[in-house]
Amino acid sequence: MPIIKDGAFAPDPWVAITDDQPIPATGDIWVSLARLDSDWGTLCSHAGELGVEVPNTTKAEKLKPYLGKLSLILLPFPAYTDGRAYSLARLLREEGYIHDLRARGNVLPDQLQFMKQVGFTSFEVTDRFPAEVWTKAAQHISAVYQEGYTEPHAARTAIWEARRARS
Repeated sequence: MPIIKDGAFAPDPWVAITDDQPIPATGDIWVSLARLDSDWGTLCSHAGELGVEVPNTTKAEKLKPYLGKLSLILLPFPAYTDGRAYSLARLLREEGYIHDLRARGNVLPDQLQFMKQVGFTSFEVTDRFPAEVWTKAAQHISAVYQEGYTEPHAARTAIWEARRARS
């Protein structure tokens, strides 16, 4: 499935490893939270980046011991009306997680900017909408009212700061 990262389509270097698959010796992999819990010792010594898919019902504190080793956390949106992953994303950022936070599942173009404001940095997208709709949505808003998490490289400014700079 294609991803959007840094406002544009990008290749996805990550490989999903199911709970019954052997863990490869190298490569960037992501596993389920259950697999992370059960095989933590093995996964810690994996030669490559490690990621996890976390149910949106998980408490952020559950991931605290793992955050230093994880380079990707995937948070599912089972329905566009289910906003629990928004809250979890924000809490993970407040816990100090600084790496890639990916939205997957029922992600809609008009939600991308809100997702970015709580800390999402990449998005799995479907062919439900044309590529140009996704690209426009990913680059649409450059100023925000709410202070929140923004990527260190993002050129997003609070609206009141932009207004103050112009006057």
